[in-house]
Amino acid sequence: MSYDNQARNAVLAAVQANQPSSLPMPKIPRSSPTPSADLVENFGKGLTRMAGSIISETIPDLDKFIRGRFPDAKVICSTVPECTGTIRPEDLTQWSGAANIDVSVVRTPLGVAETGSVLLSDLELRVNTIAFLSHDIVVLLDPRHIVPNIHDAYEHPHFATRPYCVLMTGPSGSADIGGITVHPAQGVKTLTVILKAEQQTN
Repeated sequence: MSYDNQARNAVLAAVQANQPSSLPMPKIPRSSPTPSADLVENFGKGLTRMAGSIISETIPDLDKFIRGRFPDAKVICSTVPECTGTIRPEDLTQWSGAANIDVSVVRTPLGVAETGSVLLSDLELRVNTIAFLSHDIVVLLDPRHIVPNIHDAYEHPHFATRPYCVLMTGPSGSADIGGITVHPAQGVKTLTVILKAEQQTN
C-alpha cells in the first residue's frame, strides 16, 4: 500500500496551525536553605557518601599530584591550565577515543552541598565522553562556587544556555534489589574533587 503524502502533509499542517499559545515556564517553589550551613563540609560529606573523594589541602603541583595518585596512568587528559597532562580533549579524533584515557582533569563551575554533586557541561568537558569513558576523573572546584541545594544548582545559567549539562555525583555505581551498592559499576572508577580556587584571568 502506497503512503499518502498528501494526507500526511494535511495532518501535519493542521497540527501546526492549531498549536496552543506559548506559556512561560512555571516558577519552581523554593525551600528555605539551612542557615549558617557549612557548605564545604556538607559538600564533602555528600561526596564521600557517594564514594567520591575530596582533597582540601593546597596542591602546588597538580601534575605531580596526579602522577602520585594514579601511578599507572599513561594518558592524562587535561582541560585546565593548572595541569599539563599528556593530551587535551581536542586531540581526540573520535568521541570513543575517550575510552583510552586513564585520568581526565576538569574544572566544575558549581558544587552542590546537599548531594555532593558537581556540574559539568560541554563548555568544561569540550568532549562530553571524557567524563564517563575515562577510568578516573579529577574535578577542580572553587569552594566559593558551592551552593546549598539542588534548587540553587538549577539556577546556574548552564541549564538554560548549554546544549549538554549534567550533575555528576560520585563515581559509577549500581545497587541491587537488596540495597547492596557496588562501586564502580560502569563509567569512571573514581571521582576526586580538589578544592582549588579558580585562577583569575585578566
